[in-house]
Amino acid sequence: MTLDVLTPSLVNAAQNVVDKGIVVMGDSLAAEYGLPRDTGWVKLLDREINQSGENAGIHFTIHNASISGETTSGGIKRLPEQLAQYKPYLVIIELGANDALRGLSLTATRENLRNMITTSQASGAKVLLLGMQIPPNYGQDYSRKFKQLFQDLGRETGCTTIAFFLEAIAANKEMFQADGLHPTSAAQPILMQTVKAALAPMITFVRPAHQK
Repeated sequence: MTLDVLTPSLVNAAQNVVDKGIVVMGDSLAAEYGLPRDTGWVKLLDREINQSGENAGIHFTIHNASISGETTSGGIKRLPEQLAQYKPYLVIIELGANDALRGLSLTATRENLRNMITTSQASGAKVLLLGMQIPPNYGQDYSRKFKQLFQDLGRETGCTTIAFFLEAIAANKEMFQADGLHPTSAAQPILMQTVKAALAPMITFVRPAHQK
């Protein structure tokens, strides 16, 4: 039988690693709809922030609690369990698109998202809200108000907000699957970089000089 021997330096290194959880509450855009497994932006983000070396001694564990077809009402119902189980340092909320596609009440969508944000914040987690937009054929007024609600929530709650999550690929039809709604595999690294850029100031830790 072979015994693996850990040197004191390796033991100390393992003990000094701080784990910080990130929970992603999303819909099909985060649940890898129509994509090969482990190729979506959430998985790419997990690899990127843990391999970049920018936060030595910090490991981020991403728990992807996204479900295809999820609405904000489903998200607010599931969130408490996720917070209790993982006690995340940060929560990424990518919900609302399915509410709009179904023509649901903007007031209800706003309140559900606000509750998700404030509930996460009350648990001690930082929040990143990924804003969405819908085509004007759903009604100019509805589309405008839907777009605005994400910015309003960011201002009201103080959470970090990406105005339009898909902005970098929205004008390129080749970045979408045949349904015209879900991004392709080629789009995932771009979406990951969009999220990473917003997360950067939220997950950067400066260790004391004696710990470097």
